[in-house]
Amino acid sequence: MTVESKSQRIATVERAADVLLLFSQCGEPNLGITEIARNLGLSKAAVHRILASLRSRGFIDLIEESRRYTLGTSSLALGLTCLAQLDIRSLAAPELASLSRATNETATLSIRSGFERLYVDQVIPNREIVMSVAMGITHPLHAGSSSKAFLAWTPETEILQYLKRKLKAVTPNTPTDPAKIIYELRQIRTRGYSQSVGERQEGSASVAAPIFDRSGTPIAVISVCGPADRFKSELSQCVPLLLNSAARLSKRMGYIPNKGQKLSSAGRLNLK
Repeated sequence: MTVESKSQRIATVERAADVLLLFSQCGEPNLGITEIARNLGLSKAAVHRILASLRSRGFIDLIEESRRYTLGTSSLALGLTCLAQLDIRSLAAPELASLSRATNETATLSIRSGFERLYVDQVIPNREIVMSVAMGITHPLHAGSSSKAFLAWTPETEILQYLKRKLKAVTPNTPTDPAKIIYELRQIRTRGYSQSVGERQEGSASVAAPIFDRSGTPIAVISVCGPADRFKSELSQCVPLLLNSAARLSKRMGYIPNKGQKLSSAGRLNLK
């Protein structure tokens, strides 16, 4: 194989990976060739070839009626295999079930990926109106209680690095002012949990708390969420149950609480 042909093959693999990642990140259940080409800066012909290759391995399926594409069974199998290997997911499953049963609301588990986080599990209560979250879709660390629970216990240098980015508003209630976010992160650390109303999804509300490993690093976040109108009155009931679940899981991960761990005041941080 020549150097040129090897480079072309690597580029093809990278483009195929970009297509798969686009499906996981866009928040849409299916995409058309034009949308994929526009988002990735590729020609329609190149996208068509990539999709044909991915379809042959079952990673992508074609919806005949709309001529749009969706993730296939091979992608699902890979995702489920990855989730099955997450020890924290297996460990947290009984707590999620117990928490959902005790609060009669949806309990979720999130993990972090860089400056984003994603849901990896949820337990939904048996009632008429409930909240449900999409698995595997990434969300920014400043939008929603689960995201802010990660951000609050992130090292300060990383917090500053994150806040220097252009923070986008996911909904009209998403906080984007760095100084206000720092102030809220200090409150979250003080009380041990975060809360939000309509920050990631309008009409929803939630509370969340981190699960720490033995080094004090938040390896996951557990939350309780529901429709905002109903959940506001349930907050006082949900918080202690949430904190107890998070504490039990952290203990099982070898964490020893350090109550002296505080976030510096906003005035000591360079937010320029």
